[in-house]
Amino acid sequence: MHMDALLNPKSVAVIGASADPSKTSGRPVSYLLKHGFAGDIYPVNPKATEIQGLKCYQSINDIPAAPDVALVLLGAKRSIDAVRELSQLGCKAAIVLASGFAEAGQDGLDMQQQLLDAAGGMRILGPNTIGLINLTNKIPLSASGALEVSDLPVGNIAVVSQSGGVLGALLSRAAGKGIGLSSLVSTSNEVDLEVADFVEHLVDDKDTKVIALYLESIRNPERFREAALKASRAGKPIVAFKIGRSEAGARAASSHTGALAGEDRVYDAFFKQLGVIRANTFDELIDIPAALCNDRKMLGRRVAILTSTGGAGTLVSDALGMVDFETPVPDEETAMLLRDIQGDTPTVLDRNPIDVTLAGLQPDLLRKAITILLDSKSYDALVVIIGSSGLAMPDLVVGAIQDCLPKSNKPVMTYVSPNAPDTLKRLNSAHIPSFTSPESCSAALEALYRTRPEALELLSAQGSKEVALRAPFETSVFDESQAKSLFAAAGIPVPAHKIVHNEAEAEAALNELNAPVVLKVLDSKLMHKSDIGGVSLFNDRQSIGQALTAMRGSVAKHTKTEPSVFLVEEMVAGGYEIILGANRDELGVSILLGAGGVAAELYKDTTIRLLEKGKGLTLKQAEEMMRDLVAWPLLDGYRGADLRDTKALAEVIVNFSEFIASLGDELVTAEINPLFVLKAGAGVVAADAVLVLNERS
Repeated sequence: MHMDALLNPKSVAVIGASADPSKTSGRPVSYLLKHGFAGDIYPVNPKATEIQGLKCYQSINDIPAAPDVALVLLGAKRSIDAVRELSQLGCKAAIVLASGFAEAGQDGLDMQQQLLDAAGGMRILGPNTIGLINLTNKIPLSASGALEVSDLPVGNIAVVSQSGGVLGALLSRAAGKGIGLSSLVSTSNEVDLEVADFVEHLVDDKDTKVIALYLESIRNPERFREAALKASRAGKPIVAFKIGRSEAGARAASSHTGALAGEDRVYDAFFKQLGVIRANTFDELIDIPAALCNDRKMLGRRVAILTSTGGAGTLVSDALGMVDFETPVPDEETAMLLRDIQGDTPTVLDRNPIDVTLAGLQPDLLRKAITILLDSKSYDALVVIIGSSGLAMPDLVVGAIQDCLPKSNKPVMTYVSPNAPDTLKRLNSAHIPSFTSPESCSAALEALYRTRPEALELLSAQGSKEVALRAPFETSVFDESQAKSLFAAAGIPVPAHKIVHNEAEAEAALNELNAPVVLKVLDSKLMHKSDIGGVSLFNDRQSIGQALTAMRGSVAKHTKTEPSVFLVEEMVAGGYEIILGANRDELGVSILLGAGGVAAELYKDTTIRLLEKGKGLTLKQAEEMMRDLVAWPLLDGYRGADLRDTKALAEVIVNFSEFIASLGDELVTAEINPLFVLKAGAGVVAADAVLVLNERS
């Protein structure tokens, strides 16, 4: 109820309203009047009796009735007092614009907690927000200068942004392109209401078809997961632009997994698992939703490009090819129909882009060409190139494309090659998704393909069983032998091994193990043992003693400490090396699978899945991860090579994920590298093991 009052209020109080509409504090009342808000407006300012023709109240307690929502335009400290008074009055929600809270350091963080305490049961948007705008119902609750524009197109895209300044930029950019929005919300500091709250609410909003998110971080991943899956089940796509792609996210990683599972890659995996479409550029945050709003279905990956200007068509073709779309030549029947409409004009139809001469100058010819391509069984979507010739008669070109839309449910979009903002705006206003970059065309088509019914069914079908939490361990960092014992108990095969302390014990260990053996330094603080001479391969009774002596010296040289404990282990031969790891970051725990060995970070052939809290991966998810790898063919008999035991690998991925899930919030990082995948039927073996947990206080 309070969320609806915030987004669709019948009455608004403006606390700290100025009589001067040129001031930031004077804008909200001005915008409410300008854009036609139909409810009651209560300006509050002790120094004024009237503001822009409205009665002004001296204090919050003088307001005649509790407003649905209040815009608080005061400084940080005074905002806390105002929020307390509004809550006591019975106001349902407050929008706090003031900065100087959590973004300003510890003192600001303390004030932000005071703000939350003062709100009681009242909901808070902000602080440090620019507010919200409900364009559908003409309710601008904001001081954004973007509201100076009188004609703001209304549509079916809702925008939720964690940046206030970006909100105004998106509103003005959408208006400039002719793309209509339903509402915009700036969550900013999120002391109370966060992105997930608005996503959940917008799923039930009849005026919103697509939700666009500008994200700096996700503060509550589990809440976001629930909201995103609710949106997916309701058929309302989410498009997210997440800043921070250049952040390393693993600068001081203690394992290969930590380095490979950088923060941004984990966000990629998180979004993919939830069906959230990630925008790669700021422009795409509006362009992609515009394409998704038209209820058209992209059922395959074959695209026709219709052009009368060859160069622009090639740009689009290249952009599509980069993301694995097909641009097949017209089939015989389609080519014949296209030749017929050309008459005596020579036409080459053995390529795609399909260059139909004069199509851009003759709307009737363009209309016929579009209809033929939409009817063709060879294509799943159509991109029409608008070249300079189309600018001479933009209304006729728009009309020609628009006339063809009811004849097919296939996606139709345009690439506007010249700088023609008016033409772009006319096309988008006519519900023809239109873009000024070839890459936006490919991004929009990819989004349409990812939201086809089959893809959403696969998403909703995923799930995994609950995993019981383990009792806390006594230690937080495990040496290789300890980690392997735990992994073995979880159903992950490990080689036979012995712990030794000197050359004589190493030689004696060989009597109980099958040669050749691996010798390793055993120290929970040393995770990259190969780099410091801490691993020796292919040892037998003649070489093991000398290898241990050499290893003791090499490790001491690098670490300034002479090692005293070593591991003698049966060697695994003939296996393909895989890395299997787990890492915790702000989104939760992710499982990483990739090409392994000492060069794992060099190859960077990896895939990631995030675990739901208390759940491991399913066998199906494990199999999908294997097939994601570029190296998958090497496991699957590439060019006559031996088939690897991928069945055993999938089972170990599941067992590992369930063990990791059982650790709850204790996990820092875990890794098996290499995990040897043997020939089909021979299983897998974990040749190394890392496990680090949070230190217990």
